Amino acid sequence: MISLKEMAVLSKDAEKELALADNETKNRVLISSARLLRENSFFLMEENRKDLDNAVNLSAAFMDRLRLNEKRIEDMASGLEKITSFPDPVNNILEERTLNSGVHLLKKSVPLGVIGIIFESRPNVSADSFGLCLKSGNALILRGGKESILSNMAIVKVLRKALEENNMNPDSVQLVEDTDHKSADEMMKMNGMIDCLIPRGSSRLIQAVVDNASVPVIETGAGVCHTYIDEYANDDMAIRIIDNAKTSRPSVCNALECVIVHEKKLDILSRLEEVLDVHNVEIRADEKSYPYFKKAIHASSEDFGKEYNDYILAVKTVSDLNEAIDHINTYGTKHSECIITDNNDNALRFMNMVDCACVYHNASTRFTDGGEFGLGAEIGISTQKLHARGPLGIKELTSYKYYLEGNGEIR
Repeated sequence: MISLKEMAVLSKDAEKELALADNETKNRVLISSARLLRENSFFLMEENRKDLDNAVNLSAAFMDRLRLNEKRIEDMASGLEKITSFPDPVNNILEERTLNSGVHLLKKSVPLGVIGIIFESRPNVSADSFGLCLKSGNALILRGGKESILSNMAIVKVLRKALEENNMNPDSVQLVEDTDHKSADEMMKMNGMIDCLIPRGSSRLIQAVVDNASVPVIETGAGVCHTYIDEYANDDMAIRIIDNAKTSRPSVCNALECVIVHEKKLDILSRLEEVLDVHNVEIRADEKSYPYFKKAIHASSEDFGKEYNDYILAVKTVSDLNEAIDHINTYGTKHSECIITDNNDNALRFMNMVDCACVYHNASTRFTDGGEFGLGAEIGISTQKLHARGPLGIKELTSYKYYLEGNGEIR
C-alpha cells in the first residue's frame, strides 16, 4: 500500500496528462468505463455484498446508501455515458480583449488540478466523481469509509482498467485503501499536493473537514430540507409533494426533514399522516400541530435542524410567512427548501428571502440532483457561496487562467 504522499505525486503526474487530453479521448474513457461497469456488475455486487455482510449496528438508511444493485450500477454507467454529451469544459475562451497597454488578454477555463473526495457509504460516489473529474481534466483521489471499502476498490479497479484500455494514465483515479481516520486527517493538510477537497456524507464528516482542512474545501451540505405549507396552498398538491420528498428515498441529502405548516392549514395534517403512515413515518410534532395527529410524538428542540436520513419527520407550526422564513434560515443547512402556495407574491418573497442553494415553489426538493438538473452526474451539492453553489457538475470543477500576449509592452 503506497503512502498518501506517493499517491499525490502520481496524481500530479496524471494531472499534467489530463490537462492535455482532448474531448474525444476523455469521452472514449467514459464509454469504456460504462461498458466495464456493466460487464463487471456481478463482481461489483459480490464485493458490495461482503461490505453489507461486514456492516454491523448500522441504520436501515445507512445500509440503503451502501447497497449496490443492478439498477444502481446501471445508473452509474448511464451517468458516465451522459457526461460524454456535454462539451469539453476546459480550454474555453471565457473573455477576450486588448488592454489599453496593447497586451492581448484571453481568459480561459482550466482544470482545478488534483481533487480529493472524502466520503462515507455511497459507492456510486467513486464512479460519479471519476466521470466528472475526468471530463473536467482533474486527477482524483478518493477516500471512502471503511464500510464501503471493498465496493470502492472494485469500482476503482474497473475505472483504472478503462483508462488503461485507452492508453491514459490509470493514476488519474486513485483510492486511499487505508480507512483509518489518520488518512483523512492527512489529506486535509496536503497543501500543494491536493488543490481542492470535497467532503460528502454526514454533517459530522463535512464539519470535520471544514474545521480541520488547510487545503481549500468546497463544502457540500448536509440536507436539513424544509417544505412550507402556506395558507394559500393546494392541499392535494401539498400532500403529494411532501409524500415524495419524505418517502421516495429518505436516506439522501435532498429528502425532506421538516414540514412547516401555517396555522390556518393545520387541518391538512390528519390527511398527511394517513399518507405517510403507509411508510411508517414517525412524526415529531410541535405543541400546536400535535393534536391534529393520531400517532405523533412530541417534538423536542433538538428535532428541528436535524438531518434524520430516515422515516422521521418534524412538524413546525407558524403564524405567517415571515416566521416560516426565519425558522428555515435558523435551522436549515442552505441546501434545498420549498414553499407550497398558490399565492405568487408569497412564493416570490419566500424564494428571495430563504438562504439556500436551491429553492422550490410547488415542487419536491428531491429534484436537487445533478442528473435532474441536466448536469449528467454530480460530485456533491455545494451549500456555500464560493466558488460554486448547488449541484457540482463539470463546469463547477474548473477554474480559469489569464493568457496575456504582448509585443514588448512594458509598464
